[in-house]
Amino acid sequence: MTRLRAIVPLTVLLLSTGISLNAQQEPGWEIQSLSPEGGIVYNFSTGIATATNGIMVKYGGAVLTADAASVNEQSGEAVADGKVRIEQEDQLWVGEHVRYNFHTHQMVSEQFRTGRAPMFTQGEGLHADITNHVYNATNAFITTDDISDPIIKIRAAHIWIIPGKRIEATHAVLYVDDVPIFYFPYYSRNLGERANNFNFTPGYRSLFGPFLLANYTWFLNEELDTILHLDYREKRGVGGGPDFNFHLGRWGEGTLRYYYTRDDDAGSNITGVKLPENRQRVHFTYQATPFTNLDVKSLVQYQSDSDIIKTFFPGEYQQDPQGQTFFEVNKFWRNFSLDVLTQPRLNDFYETVERLPDARLTGFRQPLGDSPLYYESESSLGKYQHLYAGTNSPFASSTNSLIGPLNQIPPNYSAWRADTYQQITLPETLFGWLNITPRVGGRFTYYSAVDVDGGGTTLRTNSDTYREVFNTGAEVSFKASRLWPGVQSKALDLDGLRHIIEPSIDYVFVPAPNYRPDQLPQFDSELPSLRLLPIEYPEYNSIDSIDSQNVLRFGLQNKLQTKRQGQVEDVLYWQVMTDWRLRPRSDQRTFADLYSDLTFKPRSWITFQSQTRYDINGGDWRMLLHTLTFEPNDTWSWTVGHFYLRDDFSSSPTALGQGNNLITSSFFYRLNENWGLRALHNFDARDGRLEEQYYTVYRDMRSWTAALTAGVLDNGTGPKDFSIAFTFSIKAMPKFGVGGDSVRPYSLLGGY
Repeated sequence: MTRLRAIVPLTVLLLSTGISLNAQQEPGWEIQSLSPEGGIVYNFSTGIATATNGIMVKYGGAVLTADAASVNEQSGEAVADGKVRIEQEDQLWVGEHVRYNFHTHQMVSEQFRTGRAPMFTQGEGLHADITNHVYNATNAFITTDDISDPIIKIRAAHIWIIPGKRIEATHAVLYVDDVPIFYFPYYSRNLGERANNFNFTPGYRSLFGPFLLANYTWFLNEELDTILHLDYREKRGVGGGPDFNFHLGRWGEGTLRYYYTRDDDAGSNITGVKLPENRQRVHFTYQATPFTNLDVKSLVQYQSDSDIIKTFFPGEYQQDPQGQTFFEVNKFWRNFSLDVLTQPRLNDFYETVERLPDARLTGFRQPLGDSPLYYESESSLGKYQHLYAGTNSPFASSTNSLIGPLNQIPPNYSAWRADTYQQITLPETLFGWLNITPRVGGRFTYYSAVDVDGGGTTLRTNSDTYREVFNTGAEVSFKASRLWPGVQSKALDLDGLRHIIEPSIDYVFVPAPNYRPDQLPQFDSELPSLRLLPIEYPEYNSIDSIDSQNVLRFGLQNKLQTKRQGQVEDVLYWQVMTDWRLRPRSDQRTFADLYSDLTFKPRSWITFQSQTRYDINGGDWRMLLHTLTFEPNDTWSWTVGHFYLRDDFSSSPTALGQGNNLITSSFFYRLNENWGLRALHNFDARDGRLEEQYYTVYRDMRSWTAALTAGVLDNGTGPKDFSIAFTFSIKAMPKFGVGGDSVRPYSLLGGY
């Protein structure tokens, strides 16, 4: 062995400053001293380098650091002592005495710690199998906690580690704070993002009694994963089923969910009809873009009864109370698109318009040759069937007197319909600022003879019907703006100010068609809406409700913009509109409601939103929707809102029905990095009833997250529904972070 400083004085100088020795080493090796007091001794005849007082060795993607080590460059063997750390393939190994081979990645250690988030392992007697890159250890434990003394761990007699892929163990015991909880004859855990995991939600609910909802997420491969549900509710019995999620690249993403429960206390729906004991649902979604500009979508929702989603899947019910089923294919070209939609009814307790199928060809607005004219069109062909809800359903309706008498379920009816709409526009800009777009168009619709179940219809469409519609009109608008670059305000967080104003007038004239809506089957009809319906074709797409129009729509849009954090942001957005009906029909009044949509952000963390509808003719507010949100930091946030809707039981098909007067509040506060609180309230101001209240305490348990949620639901009829649930999950795959359920409180109470 030869000390380098005795042979080459220049090398002595380099080594004394901790600079890497590269001149005499094989390509790929980097050996470096980590301390000014340390040094590297290199034996040129054996190729062995030794060092004390800190050393770092890099070779082939692996990095070793230790207090002291000797490295044989020829064999790749390294023996390291004191705070040994080895980084290899995103896996970290820690020990006090480790023998490691940089060529074969073989490793031997008496004591070791290793891990790559989310899993960490500590044990004894580590050995490596160089043939299949498997490391095995004895008397070891597995944990998701990245501290030296974890609270939750699985201790096993034997553990196999495949770096970056998987950990396997035999005779494993789950410990919580050194207390044995559960025994696993065999345990396996993936180390990647798609790691298998269990989730449990124990709790109590008045409707269920004590319950335990459990699921196991199982990643079979990159294309398929599944969630297996097994639930127990003391009052309702056992339920469960699988969720399959498939990932097929360009051939799409999809989900297939099945759930079954034999309900021991199903009870009755709101109409008094007894619900079945055997309750099940099927939920299927699919979406793909297999080729450029070709989209495929499908949704299938089957339910055994009308209340299963509301009872067992309240989160889904809040999003879509009436499930639908459809299959749709859409093909886009530069100027056209073709859409084919099939929509059958699987649940006879919902009113549905079946489309078997509905094909629609849309021509986007496009120039006609070199002329200033633009052309657009929309044509459709389909077989339609209007199916009313069955008598055993709370959704049974008799609102359409065209097909049958009031106060009873109307008969179902069906017909073929072919419709085509063609329109020419002439967009012009006058004086360099005034935009005017006159238009003229026509629509032709064919209806086959209507087939009515059981006969007895008042419709005068017992033979083929041909409807003709003419429309014309023009839209006039302009945009003006002014800039005040010198406006500055710390209170309002203003850095310059720009005002943009855009008034518009849209005139639509449609003479009375040869067939009125009450003489036609209603498949695409006007539906209730909180916003004003479109008046211009083809945006107005209630094909079967088309009637005469002679109306002016006035609109005014305002924006106030400033710079915040280098980005342009709307301080104020306000849009108002109303209709002046020059010749109102018998079911209309001269003026439509005055609609207002406002968003105001006086600071980047304060947002006020308002949507209102004011009845100009009657002088009453029809709708008020206001929300105020504070998000100053990640410590706390608060959203308070008010929703008012006036009762509307008129005979109009767009009547909004029963009104509401609801005050809402959602408050979140993060006490520290580990604790968080949330309170959610919905107060019915009509009868002074707090109809919903939920309280959640969050806890970050280092290796897992937990939430304790309590809630009370008072629907005004029957007893109050009390709930309490405890939700927890491994931090690597959490259902929710601390406060991550801001709009899904039902999920913390056992709702999927």
